[in-house]
Amino acid sequence: MSLEIHALIFDLDGVVADTNPLHHRSWSRLAREEGIPFDDALHVRMLGLNRRNSLAVFLNGRQLSEAGIQDWMARKNRYFLEQLAAFTPGDAAPGVVALIHEARVTGVKVTLGSSSQNARLVLKQLGLLDQFDAIGDGLTVKNTKPAPDIFLWSAAQVGASPAHTIVFEDSPAGVQAALTGGFWTVGIGDKLVQAAHLVVPSLDGVTLSSLAARLGE
Repeated sequence: MSLEIHALIFDLDGVVADTNPLHHRSWSRLAREEGIPFDDALHVRMLGLNRRNSLAVFLNGRQLSEAGIQDWMARKNRYFLEQLAAFTPGDAAPGVVALIHEARVTGVKVTLGSSSQNARLVLKQLGLLDQFDAIGDGLTVKNTKPAPDIFLWSAAQVGASPAHTIVFEDSPAGVQAALTGGFWTVGIGDKLVQAAHLVVPSLDGVTLSSLAARLGE
């Protein structure tokens, strides 16, 4: 039996664009400046989280005043934006542009459900801003991932129910949020997203018909 798909919800970082290395380098730079440890394992724990929650993981129990928190978040974001300025449409993740195009020509709604406050800017750099019917970002809802609120909001904007909506995620927090919300969930990557209904290495070659068939099994 094939799944009837009404909408797609894409996470941004690591799904629409491979911006995770940019975030990693930005946090690494901040860590060097402040003389605190930072490694890949810590960064994995930050995936899918909003800016403030990412900083909490980064601090790893260290205390910082509110003024310090605001300063560190602003500096990290500045380092990220410096790198983002070099992004072009060619930096979209493999397969994502083709899948978005297929959805739009077949009447399937395309939305974004991201924790990033830079979501619109990233989409603009990629030339994809006008390809989304709704954009949920880090400022859209109060409760961020792993709460399902951002995905529920995105689906509601296009009148789609979770039972007919697929969420694409690359982080454990994002997968948990999608599953909690009752969405069909496609994990992109490896062992971090094994809880998803379907896991693929990338969206390269992924089509709506293949998704409908595999998720409807």
